[in-house]
Amino acid sequence: MLPLLCDALPSDLPAITEIYRESVLNGISSYEIVPPTEAEMTARYAAIREQGYPYIAATAEDGTLLGYAYASAFRTRPAYRWLVEDSIYLGTEARGKGIGKLLLGELISRCTVSGFRQMTAVIGGASPASIALHRSLGFEEIGLMKGAGYKHGRWLDTMLMQRRLGEGTETHPDPDAYPGTLFKG
Repeated sequence: MLPLLCDALPSDLPAITEIYRESVLNGISSYEIVPPTEAEMTARYAAIREQGYPYIAATAEDGTLLGYAYASAFRTRPAYRWLVEDSIYLGTEARGKGIGKLLLGELISRCTVSGFRQMTAVIGGASPASIALHRSLGFEEIGLMKGAGYKHGRWLDTMLMQRRLGEGTETHPDPDAYPGTLFKG
């Protein structure tokens, strides 16, 4: 059975915090070393949602949170406002089952409808599974930062990938419509 994809809610934050905690402690996708508290994850969630970015949860039939994905600013300088960065985290039991692809596909769709023109992936540890996931949905490799992070006793590379959204660079965006209204400074 496919998971239900919907907007992540504040009530999902304990499970989101736990999924991210496991990733920070045991994985290489995040370069954080100390897992943030639920209060910190709540503040991060609020900041993303307040700016209008999508934050999606994947849940099982029984309501268990399997994973989550969100888009956020790549950087907050005004010229970057049509570019979003994706983030996807899955619970250990949800990995390798196509849930990440469902989440990323939905994230791409929502960001395209919102008017964003490019999406980037900053893939910690240059994870082959994450690279393959992104490639399967149209992302292209645009760069490799060698030894960009040090975690779990080893140097980690970071892969950068990018995908066009909607009209991409073929037309000029409307600076008076979202996301043109972000970070006007």
